[in-house]
Order: sequence, then structure tokens, then C-alpha cells
Amino acid sequence: MNEYADLLIIGAGPAGMAAALAAAPSAARIILLDDNPLPGGQIWRDGPQASLPDQARHMRERLEACSNIRRHSGTRVIACAGPKELLVEDADRGWLIGYDKLILCTGARELLLPFPGWTLPGVTGAGGLQALIKGGLPVHGERLVIAGSGPLLLASAATAKHNGAQVLRIAEQAATAAVTGFAAQLPRWPNKLLQSFRLFDRHYRSGTHVLAALGNERLEGVRLKQQGKILELACDRLACGFGLIPNTQLGQALGCALDDQALAVDAWQASSRADHYAAGECTGFGGSELALVEGAIAGHTAVGDLQAARQLWPRRARWQGFAKALNKAFALDPQLKSLAQADTLVCRCEDVPYAAVAGHTGWREAKLASRCGMGACQGRVCGGALQHLFGWQPSAPRPPFSPARIETLMCLDDTPPD
Repeated sequence: MNEYADLLIIGAGPAGMAAALAAAPSAARIILLDDNPLPGGQIWRDGPQASLPDQARHMRERLEACSNIRRHSGTRVIACAGPKELLVEDADRGWLIGYDKLILCTGARELLLPFPGWTLPGVTGAGGLQALIKGGLPVHGERLVIAGSGPLLLASAATAKHNGAQVLRIAEQAATAAVTGFAAQLPRWPNKLLQSFRLFDRHYRSGTHVLAALGNERLEGVRLKQQGKILELACDRLACGFGLIPNTQLGQALGCALDDQALAVDAWQASSRADHYAAGECTGFGGSELALVEGAIAGHTAVGDLQAARQLWPRRARWQGFAKALNKAFALDPQLKSLAQADTLVCRCEDVPYAAVAGHTGWREAKLASRCGMGACQGRVCGGALQHLFGWQPSAPRPPFSPARIETLMCLDDTPPD
């Protein structure tokens, strides 16, 4: 069974939800597609131990009330089947979706940098730990260290503490002056100031980063560099994330240009390809508030309501100011590029150590020589790490973009050649 949408939205996080709700009054046929069971993305991820904010619940209810919005959950894009047609798959079947306009709200993923011991059981990303806990992972009584960069560390710590974990240290790599300077600007965004008070933790330390995860069969402790001094803490879990990487793979496959590492958009959230828009953290990072207003602008624009879109520009500019301050304060210290040792695995899927890639001049050369990025994650983890370490730009993805059933791929036989 094939489908057609006047407006197809990929990603049902805050940006995707806002885009769908903004476009809904036009009576356009809207399809909202996401690989999670319920709308909300990573920031509003649901689960047995999740506590959704009222705003997320309200937006879900509004989506369900719109008769012209059709939602496909647990669904992934597998390939581009034509100029304006995508092959998608859920747990039961694969099919084709044609569209007139498309909005990419594909979000972001964590940047994980390799360091000795980072592959030990018990080590996860900071956002990864938060998602695991919301999904039901028991952490009651466990000793946790959370390290890396950005406000996600505090959010992850709050989720862990709420579920009974003992947070021993929150290690923020940004310098104390940078963190203090950022905090001094928070009164410009009062709700962020209140949020910072709620998330404050006495175990937070700036100017601190992980050096190694310690243990044999699993994590037993962590070695940190705190304000120039080395210390070791015994712990049961280490959650370590160094910010976010925009999920641009689908946008690149569709021919959308990049601006730095994110999808390039203009004032209307339009990408470089006609009738293709992008919003949220695939275009840069600024939190859910920026994602919501960008999504709404993209939704209004896609259905031709330019006046409504323009009215949201001042609100977007306000949250772009927050994003600029955030990204400046938590920029990664260059010394993090020297964490990996020669034998530290960079590509976990293919067991490729740092020494096997360090001598190459680019992503393609390293991949051909070492199989780096050719495993199950298809470079989603090591590609981001190597881009940060060496400045290598991963190549645009080839279909299928995710593992797919043969029956799904056979749907492409029915499409005319592009």
C-alpha cells in the first residue's frame, strides 16, 4: 500500500509536532513519521519511568484531535525512491510515501569521544543513560559519574537521582569562567534560570573531564582530571556525552546543503532544495524552545501561510540568542582530542583502534583501510568522533539508510527510475 501526503514531516520531536500543528489548519494531508512509539523525540521520550511535561501531553492531545494528521510510529526511512518519494518501513511492512512538501525534523544524537575504557559495560552516553532510565532501567542505589559537556549532564543527573541513583560527580569540561558567564546571562531567559535552579547539584564541577574508565570485565571506577588534578572515583555507571551532532544523513541524501555540520536553512526554514524544509536540532542546537518555534515557522511556510511564519521570527531570534550563548560557553576544549590512546577503540562495531585511523588523511581513506564505520551503526558513532578529532566530513549515506527486510526493498521494483 502506497501513500501520498501534501506535507510529510520526518521526526515527531518538539519541532515535528510543532510543524504538524502549525500546518494542520490548512486542511493539508499531513503525515508525521517517527521511529519512536510515541511523539516527543528524545527530550520528551516516554517510558515506564518517564515524567512528561504538560506541554508535551497537550501537544500530543492536539495532534490526535487533528483529523488531517496521520501519524506513523516505529517507522524509519529506508531509501529515496524518487524525486519526491520515500521508502519507509515499520515493524510489519514496507511501503512508499509520495509528498509535495517535506519538513525534516530529524533531531540530533550524542557526540561520544573515545577514551580508554569507554567500551566497558556500564559506560553509556549521558543522554543514553537518561533514555535507558525512562525506558525502565533500574539504577536505584547505583553510584553514578556523569561527564562531558552541556546542560544535558544536569538533566541526566536529575533523572538518575529521581530514580534512586547516587550521583557522585557531574564533570563539566567547560572552564569555570565560561560556565559562570553563561549562568550570568540566564536572566534573559527566565524559564531557563528557574530550570537551572531546579537542576543544580552540589556535585557539579566545571573544568573537569574524564581521562579513563577503569575496570576489567565491567566498569569499576573512573579517572578524572578536575581543575588540573587527577582523582579516581569508584562507581557503578559512567554516563559521558560531549554535546550533540545534527542528524543530517537523510537531508544529505535528499540533496540538502550543510552549513558547518547542520542542515542549512534560510529565514523560512527552507533548505537548499525546493519544497524541502528543516527545523529543530538537525539545523543546530538551542533546546526545545528553539526547536518548537522553528518547527512552527516551517509548518506555516510549507502550507503557504507566510504571515504567520513571519510573526514568529522575533521569538526565534530570542531563542537563537540563547543557543549562541549556550554553544559558546560549552565549546569543547581542544585537550579532549588527546584522550584516546593508540589502542583505544574508535570504531566499536569493527574493533578499530585509534592507531589504525590516525595516520590517514580523510574519512574515506580510513574507512577503506580499516573498516572503520562499516559496522552495524554505519559510522553514526565513530563518524562523529572522527569528525571532531580530525575534521573529517563523513560522506553522504547510501541506501538503505537502516537495516531493512527484503520485502521492503522489493517495493523499489515498482518505482520508475529516477
